[in-house]
Amino acid sequence: MQQVQLSAGTVEFTDTGGSGEVVVLVPGLGFDETVWSAVSDQLAPDFRVIVPVLPIGGHRIPMNADADLSAEGVAALLGEFLERLDLHAVTLVQNDAGTAQLLVGVDDKRVARLVLTSCEALENYPPGLQGKALYAASGVPGGLFLLLQSFKVPFLVRMKTSLGGMAVRPIPYELIRRWYRPLHTSAEIRRDLRKFVRDGKKDVYLRAAERLRTFDRPALVAWGAEDRMMPPATGRRLAELLPHGRYVEIPGAATLVQLDNPDVLVAEIRGFIAESPLPV
Repeated sequence: MQQVQLSAGTVEFTDTGGSGEVVVLVPGLGFDETVWSAVSDQLAPDFRVIVPVLPIGGHRIPMNADADLSAEGVAALLGEFLERLDLHAVTLVQNDAGTAQLLVGVDDKRVARLVLTSCEALENYPPGLQGKALYAASGVPGGLFLLLQSFKVPFLVRMKTSLGGMAVRPIPYELIRRWYRPLHTSAEIRRDLRKFVRDGKKDVYLRAAERLRTFDRPALVAWGAEDRMMPPATGRRLAELLPHGRYVEIPGAATLVQLDNPDVLVAEIRGFIAESPLPV
């Protein structure tokens, strides 16, 4: 893992390097870079693939105690990350959390193409039963810690009302243990996640949706066809908002499309990049 110092603290990231076009894959809430491994490995031969681990639960280095980690604050960190690495003409790919949406119309000058896979959007925030349970637990002293204990029990974490509801295929438990180890072992990481969950305004993605109407570059909305937490109807509405948006459904996939069907997702991303070449 490489590191970059941002205004809120140190952010880790992976970078395959190379001279190809830049693809930035952004993990969602509680996931680290490995949630994108199957996609990154397939794209790496032709693209420079970068995966930042933003401070929303999957990170291993706590942020500064006074950091703004609301949804808008984390989006600002993503913009700062792109700037600090001096990345240009980025294909920005988001999953689960809606962070990339919040750059549109605010700090999107480095984004050439936008890809939104199943993620929170519009009025679906907090999303589904899982998101609402997390929001409620994080508002009670000790509630977040207690909720996270269920992720130590394979049977409980694989329930459809828990992480198991975010994927069609069973998620390897060793990955779950890896993803949630920082939250289980660090009070500061739990503090950071609590900020993200509780400090955002309820209408943050509705306001972002209005700005999507101004995004004048190519956009792909690739949604899990079997997603229940982030319903496909939400994805279709997002694509309709984007002036140059195109909607596709990823078969056999729920929220974690990159785990359920990475081959089809990679094919869609490759096709999308090929059909929207950068200006010469």
